[in-house]
Amino acid sequence: MGPTGCQTCHHWTPHAPLANVTRMTQARLPEWIREKKLNLSSLREIKTLLREKSLHSVCESLACPNRTECFSRGTATFMILGDVCTRSCGFCNVTTGRPYAPPSAEEPRAVAETAKSMNLKHVVVTSVTRDDLPDGGAQHFAETIAELRAMLPEVVVEVLIPDFRGNAEAVRIVAEARPDYFNHNVETVPRLYDFVRPGSRFERSVAVLRQAKEFDPSIVTKSGLMLGFGERRDEVLDVLQRLRDAGCEIVTIGQYLQPKREKLDVVEYVHPSVFEEYRIAGENLGFRAVFSGPFVRSSYMADMVAIAARA
Repeated sequence: MGPTGCQTCHHWTPHAPLANVTRMTQARLPEWIREKKLNLSSLREIKTLLREKSLHSVCESLACPNRTECFSRGTATFMILGDVCTRSCGFCNVTTGRPYAPPSAEEPRAVAETAKSMNLKHVVVTSVTRDDLPDGGAQHFAETIAELRAMLPEVVVEVLIPDFRGNAEAVRIVAEARPDYFNHNVETVPRLYDFVRPGSRFERSVAVLRQAKEFDPSIVTKSGLMLGFGERRDEVLDVLQRLRDAGCEIVTIGQYLQPKREKLDVVEYVHPSVFEEYRIAGENLGFRAVFSGPFVRSSYMADMVAIAARA
């Protein structure tokens, strides 16, 4: 049972956001949700490169449906601070538990070296949540940014950070390291936080984005959310408004897809026309760029989204 009742019935229910939203089981995927073909050659190549440096990719850890497409383009999102998360979000495929080791002192440089060997122009750095660390890993983010700047002076750096448990000083540490894009995802609407993101708070996530902009107004702030948990249309529009009120400039909106059986079921598969409606609504609110569609992920085609935002 999910937040809105039975997840397997196919009939319409009063809470549904739009008439184009289809309610069904995962066994009956709608025609607009297709399993993307894996490019095994590029997948092995990038995985080997990451393993040589003992690095992790969020593309693999989250079983992203776009991972081989991105790998084929020579892009990847680096996941620092290990591969064990101290939180247990219902949608996430990353291993949950107590991290067995402190952050690796060699990791920031390894990320920069790997990015250079891949000839990347736009690097995305994210992490697991490390509530066991006093600063949540903020200094590690700053050191990774510094290494990237030193080794690739022209690189565009985007960070996708956790909420640091609301630690404004941790946000300042990352902001003062001067990433070009500062991303923190709200993931879902406030009403569903206890169900989807236990241990997190919507207001705290919005505050992180607001604080980053206050610490450095030149940073472009970005956030993202997933659809398909049972959210209503008015709630999605309210989230977009609250993100804009916090100074957020880029937003990504994608469909939640269950990464494995133990994770939250999909309540709704949202029709592409609805994603288009949210894109238009976001642009009308004044976002620089709104990337909205079933397979959109926060770091997917981040370089192209950045170009759109600059334009």
